[in-house]
Amino acid sequence: MSNGSKPVRVWCDGCYDMVHYGHANSLRQAKALGDVLVVGIHSDKEIAKHKGPPVFTEEERYKMVRGIKWVDEVIEAVPYVTTLETLDKYDCDFCVHGDDITTTVDGVDTYHLVKAAGRYREVERTRGVSTTDIVGRMLLMTREHFKRGEQEYSVAKGHSSCLGLDSSATQPFTACSKFLPTSRKIVQFSEGKEPKPGDKVVYVAGAFDLFHVGHLDFLEAAKSEGDFLIVGLHTDPTVNVYKGHNYPIMNLHERVLSVLACKYVNEVVIGAPYSVTEELMSHFNVDVVCHGQTPIAPDVDGSDPYALPKARGVFKSITSGNKMTTEKIVERIIQHRLEYEARNSRKNVIDNHFS
Repeated sequence: MSNGSKPVRVWCDGCYDMVHYGHANSLRQAKALGDVLVVGIHSDKEIAKHKGPPVFTEEERYKMVRGIKWVDEVIEAVPYVTTLETLDKYDCDFCVHGDDITTTVDGVDTYHLVKAAGRYREVERTRGVSTTDIVGRMLLMTREHFKRGEQEYSVAKGHSSCLGLDSSATQPFTACSKFLPTSRKIVQFSEGKEPKPGDKVVYVAGAFDLFHVGHLDFLEAAKSEGDFLIVGLHTDPTVNVYKGHNYPIMNLHERVLSVLACKYVNEVVIGAPYSVTEELMSHFNVDVVCHGQTPIAPDVDGSDPYALPKARGVFKSITSGNKMTTEKIVERIIQHRLEYEARNSRKNVIDNHFS
């Protein structure tokens, strides 16, 4: 990538609100175009001016992007329109963005300056996911996104508001998730490394739904307990049993990519058993099993899912110091429902103007 001794520095910027695997995939592609990935993040004030209120605060968004394994540097509170001065200030060769349109409140392409100067590269946007789509899932509160069998990716038929995910939704970009998982995508996100001899292997398990700063802090704390961190992800039906309602908001395939993008995670077990088993512990040579401060729901037979590691003396309860939960995020969305619907209506007007 580098020209002689100088590494190629790549610039990305954005809101990075409710950071999801779509953001991570864009950053992964951007990093592949150079050596060092620098990510600029807009402030709450800038986002409110151009798009409407963000779901997460700027401090939460800065922290989440720093937790993505392809990111080398984070620049806080950058301008909404990307300028040549910004690229030069941070010694970046060019700017990278997805192939979707981003505009200011006045409908101006936010990348027109760097495009005109030939310092712009484009990567493919991850189809089937956006912050708007995820917000819509929470507002509609259906289970469509984790149906199984031939109905797994069907679109809901019920009526919803303009943020809905069903056939009556007015926003094309809020259509029900059509994300189709592939083994190649998982490989692209995966490290593909095994524990080295003598490494202490740490295992944690959960839903990790709507991957957020609470998860990030917990995984950082878990990783500090050893050298190699394995995350077990429960299936959608399993999560629904102990979470209820329409949880998980993100289906298993989406949750796998979100967790794999975290820089503290070395491996993911897809569809891990709810109770930690002998087979799991021996197969992965697990040294310590950790759990956070959230209540532990019993297994369907009433047993403690952590009975085995507790009996062996290898269970450890850890504290991340972060009280954020998926439920709290949903509460934020519901409380500000009208603001988000207004925001999405504005986006729809702008998108129609450019289409």
